[in-house]
Amino acid sequence: MLAPLALAQFICSFAGSNMNVMINDISRDLDTTVQGVQVAITIFLLVMAALMIPGGKLTDRYGRKRCFLTGLAVYGVGALLSAAAPGLGVLILGNSILEGIGTALLIPPVYILTTLLFADMTSRARAFGTIMALGGIGAAAGPLIGGLITSAIGWRAAFVFQAVVIALIIILSRHIEDPVPPDPTRPFDTGGAVLSAVGLILLVTGILAADDNVWLMLALIVLGALVLLWFFMSVRAKERAGKEPLLPTSLFRSRTSNLGLVTQNIQWLVLMGTSFVVAAYLQVVRGYDAIQTGVIFTAATLGLLVSSLAAARLAQRHAQRTLIMTGFVLTTAGIAVLLAMVGGSPSPWAFAPGLLLIGLGLGVMLTPSVNIVQSIFPEEQQGEISGLSRSVSNLGSSLGTAIAGTILVAGLTTHAYAAAMITLAVFGLAGLAAAAFLPRGTGPSTVP
Repeated sequence: MLAPLALAQFICSFAGSNMNVMINDISRDLDTTVQGVQVAITIFLLVMAALMIPGGKLTDRYGRKRCFLTGLAVYGVGALLSAAAPGLGVLILGNSILEGIGTALLIPPVYILTTLLFADMTSRARAFGTIMALGGIGAAAGPLIGGLITSAIGWRAAFVFQAVVIALIIILSRHIEDPVPPDPTRPFDTGGAVLSAVGLILLVTGILAADDNVWLMLALIVLGALVLLWFFMSVRAKERAGKEPLLPTSLFRSRTSNLGLVTQNIQWLVLMGTSFVVAAYLQVVRGYDAIQTGVIFTAATLGLLVSSLAAARLAQRHAQRTLIMTGFVLTTAGIAVLLAMVGGSPSPWAFAPGLLLIGLGLGVMLTPSVNIVQSIFPEEQQGEISGLSRSVSNLGSSLGTAIAGTILVAGLTTHAYAAAMITLAVFGLAGLAAAAFLPRGTGPSTVP
């Protein structure tokens, strides 16, 4: 039962980072720019973030397995459309829109089913460790696998690879049984879904506009914040009226959960921001091809693999707060090493020590952050918290690509690279500060 769920997280994370090594190839083939590819990647991550909460709510109404299979089908169609894209617009439709929608439908069931199927904390921690390991490896190995496929066949074949993996997941999903029957009478807050999606889209679009028009950036960010405020006001109004909102405010009453969500957001912001910035710098500034760029990222993949495989053992020996703080220390140190080593050496292998540390750090803390948040809430709220948790993580991914990518694309020089990495290091320190406020006893045996 765990194999298709873990593979689903792997392919969705892979899709968020594998295009980073195809920047030059896609730009030449589709007659676009680095910024055009950045926009396509960011929209994909943003669509996931904007629709993840509604996707989590739909699982209660239509069933976890049905939403999972529907999401896989939509994703597969998007991957095939991307493989045949004649221009950037069709690529955005297939990869950014359809794959983003498919991911928003299939990812919440992954975490809900894992929580429901693995009842005790030890087995659940091990299951989440497997899923987050494949998710982290998918994000870190995306450049390597994408680079190998792009160099050997072409960038379009990478999307065919995604479609093949999707077909395999659908076959493996025959053994999954939904432990909780769907409730067709469960209400769905359409207005709230629209407001939350529009607010997030405006916010991230404003960040992308930073290098073109500062006033437009400010206007979009302020407008996005106002729409999100409107969304939360509508949530409060529905709760007072006795109706079921898209996102109940009860999800934010746990201080531990809130801090866990902050750490999740920053983890994926740093991971995807680093992946885009380093990949774009290597290809555009230093002139490396897809395979060379992918091979350099092997260090991050190795670090994630080693620490993720040890996640269950570490969770039994150390408090989750300790693991998350350790992860942020390692990740921030990795960014510092990237800045120090790369600035003083022309060798591409100067990137390896920093990427290895970042991979180790992220692998240590990805699973504890998810486990803290998911395990606090009862079964009847798993759909809602899963959607919120994945939305927060994917929002972090889109913000990382948008913020760090925009800083880099604005200059595409060594100084712009340094500015982008310093920005990511600041976010890493913010994540460390948030983790420090987690309760000291947040280990697997003490989380309610």
